[in-house]
Amino acid sequence: MSQLLLFIVVALVVGTIVFGVTVLLSGGDSGLTPVEPDGRSLPLPSDRPLDEVDISRTRFDTAWRGYRMAQVDQALQRAAYDIGYKGELIGVLEAEVTALREGRTADADALRKAREAAIAPAPAAPAPAEEPEIVVEAVADDAAEPAEPAAEEKVEEEKAAAAKTEQKNGEEPVEQR
Repeated sequence: MSQLLLFIVVALVVGTIVFGVTVLLSGGDSGLTPVEPDGRSLPLPSDRPLDEVDISRTRFDTAWRGYRMAQVDQALQRAAYDIGYKGELIGVLEAEVTALREGRTADADALRKAREAAIAPAPAAPAPAEEPEIVVEAVADDAAEPAEPAAEEKVEEEKAAAAKTEQKNGEEPVEQR
């Protein structure tokens, strides 16, 4: 029994030495190389509803342990959203058909208008109106003559109006010098 144990130990030592010499002579083990994305990914379209061809064409970049998880998660979320949306649309269409079969045309018209409003793209938000810029010219104290009191009051009123406008917009009032 002790001879068998000694034989196994000697075989393991000889095998390790042979492996080490082979690695040294062959230039070493390159190990695992990092896998770069192969650039063949083809994501789901985001500008229209999905169809069967979109799902079958979808491709993901490969990684060391499979596909890129972020790409797969994004595609699954998009597909789940689209399936839910289409399920709701089918429910609305079925309710509309039921209302028409039962003769409730007012309900059917309301459902149709709601469905068409949901399908139509949202109108673009109007651009915020630009606020007029107030320009106050500074004059050196020693070179200027005293300004008229009415002009000074007008400048103060403009500053106050500008501060109110900024406070409405949630901005900090800017002090003008």
